[in-house]
Amino acid sequence: MTTSSRTTTRRNIAIGAAVAVAAGLLGVASYTATKPGGASSADVPAAEVSADPQAGVYSELAKLARRDHGDALAQGRADAPVVLIEYADFLCGYCGKFARDTEPALVEKYVEDGTLRIEWRNFPIFGKESDAAARAAWAAGRQGRFWQFHAAAYAEGAKEKGFGEARLKALAEEAGVKDIARFTRDAGGEAAAQAVRADQEEAYQLGATSTPSFLVNGRPIAGAQPAAAFTQAIEAAAKAARTAKDTKDAKDAKADR
Repeated sequence: MTTSSRTTTRRNIAIGAAVAVAAGLLGVASYTATKPGGASSADVPAAEVSADPQAGVYSELAKLARRDHGDALAQGRADAPVVLIEYADFLCGYCGKFARDTEPALVEKYVEDGTLRIEWRNFPIFGKESDAAARAAWAAGRQGRFWQFHAAAYAEGAKEKGFGEARLKALAEEAGVKDIARFTRDAGGEAAAQAVRADQEEAYQLGATSTPSFLVNGRPIAGAQPAAAFTQAIEAAAKAARTAKDTKDAKDAKADR
């Protein structure tokens, strides 16, 4: 076995230790809660955030944050103290609700001040059009327009129009993608398929069975929870990060004496 293979195996085993718990938490939001015309968000059990900022946090899951400076499917500083990972599908009604009703406020309050980074993972679970939309979003990202495509695809009433080939091109144009011919090639290419498949496999490994599913610095949150659930999780994660930094700085200062 190569060094790379051994490293991958160890990482998978370590993540697997946290998956048993995460699977139950991320599986709370059912298919019924994500399908078009499904239950209301009030029917999804609310996430609970303990006063202890480390309660419900799994360090191995926190390591899934990629923090890639060149990640077109992410927004916020790569070194932000808090990373929110979202596993979502463009045909998911509750994903759209989160995108329209909750995410903009999180971006304004936490991303813009450098506290939060949001990393998107394509997790198409509703069939062929879900997969096509995921690959199209990735292709839009190749031209720096992922988040604009994301906004267009999640606009009120957008998913009801479907994600056929012509519709995806229209969304790309709405998102400001300049080279539509390249967009079409990229969306249909193997690189897009591989990128989407990698995100899917990561989500399934975590035990996610529905969308949206989230990790906030290793804390699983299932479903389009009320904004307060995300605010509490982000604040708790930021507090924990500050405490860890202060502890490290104190140890470093003591070592330098």
